[in-house]
This record gives sequence, structure tokens and C-alpha cells, in this order.
Amino acid sequence: SKLAALFEHPLYNIPIPQVTEKDKLFIINPLEKFSLRSSGSDEWVSSSKAETLLPTGKTAYDTYPTWLKFHVGINRYELYPRRDPLLPMLLRNLATQKIVSSVQKSGGTQLKLIMTFPNYGQALFKPMKQTRDQETPIDFFYFSDFERHNAEIAAFHLDRILDFRRIPPVSGRLVNITKEIRDITTDKKLSKTFFISPAGNVCFYGECSYYCSTEHALCGKPDQLEGSMAALLPDKTLAKRRSWRSPWRRSYHKSKKAEWELNPNYCAQVRETPPYDRGHRLLDLIDMTILDFLMGNMDRHHYETFEKFGNDTFLLHLDNGRGFGTHSRDELSILAPLQQCCSIKKSTYLRLQLLATQPYLLSDLLREALAADPLAPVLAEPHLRALDRRLGKVLEAVGHCLAR
Repeated sequence: SKLAALFEHPLYNIPIPQVTEKDKLFIINPLEKFSLRSSGSDEWVSSSKAETLLPTGKTAYDTYPTWLKFHVGINRYELYPRRDPLLPMLLRNLATQKIVSSVQKSGGTQLKLIMTFPNYGQALFKPMKQTRDQETPIDFFYFSDFERHNAEIAAFHLDRILDFRRIPPVSGRLVNITKEIRDITTDKKLSKTFFISPAGNVCFYGECSYYCSTEHALCGKPDQLEGSMAALLPDKTLAKRRSWRSPWRRSYHKSKKAEWELNPNYCAQVRETPPYDRGHRLLDLIDMTILDFLMGNMDRHHYETFEKFGNDTFLLHLDNGRGFGTHSRDELSILAPLQQCCSIKKSTYLRLQLLATQPYLLSDLLREALAADPLAPVLAEPHLRALDRRLGKVLEAVGHCLAR
């Protein structure tokens, strides 16, 4: 396994700083146990009450469902550890656990559903909108493109291969529209949008600001529909997140350009603006830029951080559905932060160089990682080959900076 060899490499074993209590997202009471048989609700049960329900000899942590262990493990430096024994289990749960509720997620431009499991875990479901080999039409603006379920799956694995670990775990899943959405939804607005197509397939379209109409309905075969299931982050009431507007955000206008597209010295003013004027925030943003360029994602207008950790923490790379739309051309403007600031983390640069060598070729690693997904093959071959070409262009951009 090339992937196993990669994670053994010294560059993937650089230790993170010592994690203290204040570096953890949640401080938990080691005696507090979690029981699902408490009262049919998702309440925490006091340890004295749980004692009668749980096998003796177990620690409280052992009683937590996998999704809760994932939340408890989040710290200032990483969303999940490199060698996380929970990861395979969490991905399997996302792909196989019984869905007990599905409702439409509010907000956003396209249809997404929140799926709930019997152990109170939740996932964000993005349905399949186009086939693997369909490229984004050349006349489409980035902001009117489809969100792709397979891009969400591939983005999670790519982010992990780059050792960023800033995207919550995502698995592919085949969902039964009838039994796992229509028959169990309590969402009245959603339930009004189901119909049977002339071909006899079960379809629905939900409510949203783009692509939610009969013409853009999502149809099963006859009721089986592919989608991505992303583990949800802790509820914002428990762990506040802050949303930051990207300084290299596009104009989201058909003819207007953003300031960074007109001013080659734009980075100088970013460097003087908080939070980019200290710490590693700008370097983290450049990491995100590299991830986006490799995927061809032009739609990174915001990013988020956990409020508890202030400025000294990683960026969350959420919403990656507009990646992997085009393999035949590379959008160099995505690399503007790297080109204009001429800055990159040394560890990122060394890993990128490693991923351009034959034993650790980026396309081979992602192909291997995606082969284990229930919806494999997740990406069409040309998308995998494009990764190696784009990685070459990132290294070339760093080369130009070094020469300068």
C-alpha cells in the first residue's frame, strides 16, 4: 500500500505540540457516561444512573458512540489525528448505519439533507447531480456550477493525503429515496416535492435558491440515489465557529473583478490586516489555496475556525462540492495567494515535493484511498491524472518565488 508507506514517512510523523486541556474543544467529565437507553432521548445520563445500564469495567469514553468520540478528539491543532483508529469505523457508520430521520438543511444555494442515525449521530447528505465523466460546461460561471457529491468524498481524502486533516470525514452512500427520505421525513416542505417520473423513478427537488425545481429534480433508479455523507461538526451552540471572508474571494459578479485580480501588490495590504498580520493564518490560507487548486475549486468565499481557539488554530475546509468539475483545464487564478504572497509552510512544500515523486505519486495515493469508498470509482481517471499536472504547477509557482 502506497498510502500506508506515505503515512510512515518522516514528513507525516512531525509531532504536533503537546495538547493541554485548554487546547481541547471539549473538556469532559471522565466519570460521565453516555447511554442510549436512558429515556429514548439524546440526553447525557449521570454516571450513577448509567451504571445499571452499562457493562462494568468500561471507562466512560468507551460508552460514547463513534461520532461523539470524533467530536471529543478535536483540538487546536487538528480535526482528527493522523493515525486515528476511529476513522475507518466512522466512515463505515456513515455508509451503513440506519437512517432514522432526514430533513432539508436550511440555507445554502443547493439541496442538502441532514440525516440522523439511531445513536444521535448526524451526517450532511449531498445527492448526486451529475455523472463522473461530465465536465462543468465551459460557459458556466463558478457560482452557478453544480455541487458534486463525489467531489466531497475526494476532497476529504485529498485533504488527508496532504496532511492538512481539516475536512470532516466523508463517505459515499447509496440511499433509498423512498424508505430513507420520503417515508421518514418530518419536513413538510420537502415532502411536498416528491413525485414519480414518467420513467417510473422516485424523484424530489426540495427548496433552495438554485436548482430546486422539477427540471432539476433528483431521481433514483428507481429509488436508489448516490450521495456523500459528511460527519457533522459539533453543534454551534456547543462549539461556536467563526466564519471568515476570504481576502481572495471572487466578485460573484458576471463582469466585475475583485481587488486582488487588479492589484499585483494586494498581498502587502492583507499582511497588515488582522488576523493575517501575525501567527500562521496566512500560511494556513495558502494551504487551503493549494488544496483548492488541485481540485479546481473556485468557490472558496469563506472559511471557518473554532472560536474557542482564537487565531492560533487550523482553518476548516468545508463545502468542497464545486471541486473536480473540470479536468481538462487548470484555473491558475486559484493560486493567487501563493503567487502574490510568495509564502508557503516549509512542511507543506516538502510534502508537495514528496507527492510529485514516483513512489508517492499523488494520483496513485488518491486512487488507492478512494478505492475503499462504497461508491468507487469516485473520480474519473482524467481527474486523477490532472492532480499530478496541477501539483507540478504548484511546485513551479514556488520555484518562481524562490528565484525571485
